[in-house]
Amino acid sequence: MARMHTRKRGRAGSKHPIREGKPSWVTMDNEELDQLIVKLKKEGLTKSKLGMVLRDQYGIPKVKEIRGTRISKILETNGVKDQVPEDLAALIKKAVNLNKHLGFNPKDLKNKRGLALVEAKIKRLSDYYRRKSKLPTGWSYSKATSELSIK
Repeated sequence: MARMHTRKRGRAGSKHPIREGKPSWVTMDNEELDQLIVKLKKEGLTKSKLGMVLRDQYGIPKVKEIRGTRISKILETNGVKDQVPEDLAALIKKAVNLNKHLGFNPKDLKNKRGLALVEAKIKRLSDYYRRKSKLPTGWSYSKATSELSIK
């Protein structure tokens, strides 16, 4: 499938090996894993960084294989939920950085177009999350408040 804002096609990627059940080297049970995930999230890690830390430092290849549920579901059941979904927060952070750059370099037309594309993605993604009830119905992106909401 072609990408939206370029003429390039998508790239094929590597596939995970098919494994059923818990790997033999993982000794953690479900409760310990839940507590570890919540502890790491409270330290300020995003869900994607959390998965990388679990993989690299604790030898847990995929949480879903071991626990049966995804990291986001575990965090929701333990009451640790993000206000804004991670992918939308990353796009907002990118838009904030582009706005800051354009404040110093107002004639940078390539980045001005890049900002327009990022803001279009933010609008599409926020519409989707409002439909799926992951964002409040009154939530909207604005340049003025985005710097305050994203760290």
